[in-house]
Amino acid sequence: MAATFQNPALMSLLRQGSQYLLFGLLQLLLDWAVFVAATSLGLPAVPGNLLGRVSGALLGFWLNGRYTFATQGEQRHGWKRFGRFLVLWLLMTAASTWLVAWAAHSFGLQLAWLAKPVVEGGLAVITFFLLRHVIYR
Repeated sequence: MAATFQNPALMSLLRQGSQYLLFGLLQLLLDWAVFVAATSLGLPAVPGNLLGRVSGALLGFWLNGRYTFATQGEQRHGWKRFGRFLVLWLLMTAASTWLVAWAAHSFGLQLAWLAKPVVEGGLAVITFFLLRHVIYR
């Protein structure tokens, strides 16, 4: 059992996974707070969700490139990575926006506020593996 924790690939995955989870929670909090604030001030669900996701994405790109997926002090930023990140973000934002708008239309805005963290959490699992293997590789 002790030999399992000597595996560098597993240790890297555990470190990245735990940092991604922590930073993801910070992103989600910012995203959700901006969404709730914007929609409570009268902005419709779709632009409110986009505003929240942009806020969270900028924070997440910086934190994940600076800490989560950095290797031996080398930050993982740059325009090439940002371009790949932007494509992934657009796809996940389309899915998120559709699901949140559907929840707002079907169940009302207040329940959409509660649904948003669930939607974003599900998308975050998919996004982690794509970030790890496509964006910050």
